[in-house]
Amino acid sequence: MKKTSKTVVFFGSGPVAAKSLSLLLEHTDVEAVITKPRPSHHKEEPPVLEIAKKHNLPHHTPKNKKELTALFTSVQFSSPAGLVIDYGIIIEKAVIDYFPMGIVNSHFSLLPQWRGPDPITFAILSGQPTTGISLMCIDEELDEGPLIGQAPLEIPKNINGPQLTEKLIQLSDAALGALLKDYVQGRIEPIPQEVATIAPTTIPSYSRMIKKSDGIIDWQKPAEQIEREVRAFIEWPKSSTSIANKDVVITKTEVVNQSGVPGKTSIQNKHELIIYCGKKALRILQLKPAGKKEMSAEAFLAGHKNQLD
Repeated sequence: MKKTSKTVVFFGSGPVAAKSLSLLLEHTDVEAVITKPRPSHHKEEPPVLEIAKKHNLPHHTPKNKKELTALFTSVQFSSPAGLVIDYGIIIEKAVIDYFPMGIVNSHFSLLPQWRGPDPITFAILSGQPTTGISLMCIDEELDEGPLIGQAPLEIPKNINGPQLTEKLIQLSDAALGALLKDYVQGRIEPIPQEVATIAPTTIPSYSRMIKKSDGIIDWQKPAEQIEREVRAFIEWPKSSTSIANKDVVITKTEVVNQSGVPGKTSIQNKHELIIYCGKKALRILQLKPAGKKEMSAEAFLAGHKNQLD
């Protein structure tokens, strides 16, 4: 495929960065890759580093923002812009200013909605019907830089975190292929978020890092909220509870219009497992008992029904 943009330096470390870099290389010249080093306790190469080596790209692995800033005093880059996706190290102003066109970030929400580290999870948790991606020029403030462009995405009703992430990676790459060249060549003037956004509101909202404790199901919450948590947390921290004195992870549910004591289980139609919530109830469709494979609720009941009677 013909390259459609001038060279960029790519900053990224996580799995989203790895997939994004693979797609980016199909239409954009990448001068170098900057990623986190391999943790000392990991044997495998970080995926972004693997891709850089596979494509014979120069690569650098500063451990923190101090080392990153020092890198730009010792290594010369010719790219007019940087591109950061899922990096995880603070980029100081000196590094941003190194590039004539600054550093572009592909952020997976419609800014100023869900600024912060985990916009995909919070898009699902909120129950909002639409999310998207924002191409932004980064500055020293948290996700407050001016916008180059945005693209919306309707959130399918039953989508989970990994599935939504994959859709947004593809959408991000399409936007980069369409807009990055024009921005680097000075044909797009970034516009402040409050003017340019296509989000339903210009009032900022903020995501946060999810903790392991977020995955412990609180049955006092409404069923709709717990159902969204199950989908949002399916990869991590997972939605855990105890059923029939067994630790389980709930992996698929549906809301039912029933009421009862929150946390109490009910077996209906011989094979349906219902758990009452603060409002309405959840029908458990799939779950994973500790140390076992994921199974249907019907299969779980076949072995544990007596403990629930």
